Amino acid sequence: MSTLIAGFIGTTEIWIICIVILVLFGSAAIPKFAKSLGRAKKEFEEGIKDGQKKKEDDDKDEDSDKGTSE
Repeated sequence: MSTLIAGFIGTTEIWIICIVILVLFGSAAIPKFAKSLGRAKKEFEEGIKDGQKKKEDDDKDEDSDKGTSE
């Protein structure tokens, strides 16, 4: 799907989208939006790492439980 969208959006369209965003939100709101987007990305990545670590810990616990019950 991204290749389909990339085929329709060119440099001119990207500039138009940027100008519309600038007009709608103003130049002061864009840095705030970018900062909050960066924070959200960081929290999302931390959540993924925590989830993977928890899964690995649970897998280790299951393996140790299986070893003691046999």
